[in-house]
Amino acid sequence: MSCTAVFGTVFMDCKGFAANRYDPLGRNVGSVRFIHGGVGRNVAENLALTGASPVFVSSVDEGPLGEDVLSRLSAEGVDVSRVRRAPSSGMGIWLAVMDERGELASSISQMPDLSIMERIVAEEGDEIIRAADNVILELDLNDYISSEALRLARKYSKRVYGITGNMEVVLRNRHFLRELECYICNETEAGRLFEAPVPACEPERVLEMLEGYVEENGLRAMVVTLGGGGSVFYEGASHDGGFCPAVPTDVVDTSGAGDAYFSGTVEAMIRGVPLREAVAFGTRLASWTIREEGPTCRALPEPLFL
Repeated sequence: MSCTAVFGTVFMDCKGFAANRYDPLGRNVGSVRFIHGGVGRNVAENLALTGASPVFVSSVDEGPLGEDVLSRLSAEGVDVSRVRRAPSSGMGIWLAVMDERGELASSISQMPDLSIMERIVAEEGDEIIRAADNVILELDLNDYISSEALRLARKYSKRVYGITGNMEVVLRNRHFLRELECYICNETEAGRLFEAPVPACEPERVLEMLEGYVEENGLRAMVVTLGGGGSVFYEGASHDGGFCPAVPTDVVDTSGAGDAYFSGTVEAMIRGVPLREAVAFGTRLASWTIREEGPTCRALPEPLFL
């Protein structure tokens, strides 16, 4: 089985779920949960749930909260030997409010201290990427982490799959996208990249925009998710693109949908599935994830890969 190194963050998510119609200007009754999160952490756990063997490269806080994160990941089959413990700021905090439909209504995030990740990449990055078969990179950590991880992947001819957090690093370094085997983002992120509104309710138009961007900028492959509207994909080498519909689902919490979609799609590609078919695996994993609270499934209802 191939080994995938996942470079990304850990967050402690504080989520409020509105019990009734959400009022952004008033007080809302509901429930509050503290949940393990972070794009990189979510992806690493998702990969392990599908039967993969990810190595997670990140940092956590020393103490019970950090140890709880590591214990859960280890129990799911994630190799956490490359995760460093820090006295403070090893993890970020994400404050999120979910409306009565389980949709994200508002959020504020506090990033972890990325100098810890910088040291990991500087001191251990060469060894980690040399030993990996594939690399998953949360692109918006910072310029140094992303550029160094990509440099090492070039050095050892490793495939890199990219996912974004806040888009700032990507927008400053659009050339990073040409080095990725596949880049996956949502319609809001794509709009910032395309510098034009992306009409999520018009997948044919989005596919047209995506094809133009991939061809003009020399990307290998890119996918844009459209929430409940499905997703569109395009491969530069084969000039093949298309639309994948969403799976109708009773929604509880959509906050982990994008990470789940990314994980299922990328793991399928790593297993040799063409992108046109791989997006269906991402769609299925996302549909399972959003029907329960939290950014990942506690257990898959059935194997994603047979």
